[in-house]
Amino acid sequence: MARYTGADCKRCRREKVKLYLKGAKCDSPKCPFDSRPYPPGQHGRGRKRLSEYQVRLLEKQKLRRIYGVGERQMRVYYDRASRATGVTGEELIRQLETRLDAVVLRLGFALTQRQARQLVSHGHVLLDGRRVDVPSAQVKPGQTIALSPKAKNFVSVREAVEITIDPPAYLYRNKDEFQGTLSRLPERGEVPLPVAIEERLVVEFYS
Repeated sequence: MARYTGADCKRCRREKVKLYLKGAKCDSPKCPFDSRPYPPGQHGRGRKRLSEYQVRLLEKQKLRRIYGVGERQMRVYYDRASRATGVTGEELIRQLETRLDAVVLRLGFALTQRQARQLVSHGHVLLDGRRVDVPSAQVKPGQTIALSPKAKNFVSVREAVEITIDPPAYLYRNKDEFQGTLSRLPERGEVPLPVAIEERLVVEFYS
């Protein structure tokens, strides 16, 4: 999958909302989004009112940026959600939220999605005692997520554990052991997204 390697702030400006892709750093007074709250590029300031298609596209892009997934992956998640019982939009977010890197982030072992993805891809995360280096691996209820002995001593990990709030109700975290458990599948209202997302618009985009 092609990975975006540019500036995170450009993605926020493109979607016209602060997505907090850099965590607490986004609240800095030097954040480019605050000084230039319009899309990047020479035509950024001159763009007109959004069409209905663009509104749905932006909502889908916001969700993609938050979880750091590519368009092909997003389509796969949508296809799975559309075949599942229940509300398609809620099922889509539930699948994204139970990705291994997303669970690592919610447990407070990382401050940003990018840090969580790096911890997983570098082999520092154990799922039920087995090393898993695939960020998109799905975590099932009852499974335990733990950090490797080496990762427990990372300054970034210790800082994240100290300053992050308690995880959502569907997760249990043991701070001292640097491990946690997915107790159950998350409900839509429990998912702590950094910005409001109308998943209905995402579903309409793909329909």
